[in-house]
Amino acid sequence: MTIRLPEIVKKYLAASGGYGKSVAIPMLGIPAAEIQRSFDFLDEDYHISRYFHFQNIPGADSKAGIVINGFPQTHISIDPDIQSIL
Repeated sequence: MTIRLPEIVKKYLAASGGYGKSVAIPMLGIPAAEIQRSFDFLDEDYHISRYFHFQNIPGADSKAGIVINGFPQTHISIDPDIQSIL
């Protein structure tokens, strides 16, 4: 089962302190397998994925990385406009 979008956004805001700020994916407090499944699914939906910005920051803690649709990622930021679809 994938975690729902509102829950991901809630956890992101708690970890980042606000929209548009980059945060290490493990800071979301979601198990890696679950976050990978959820982000794989959400990344394929243009209406949702346009608000997500993934980064693979060189030198980031190797435990911070997950693979999303075949690409390693360590950090995420979410645009405030995502509120329009929540």
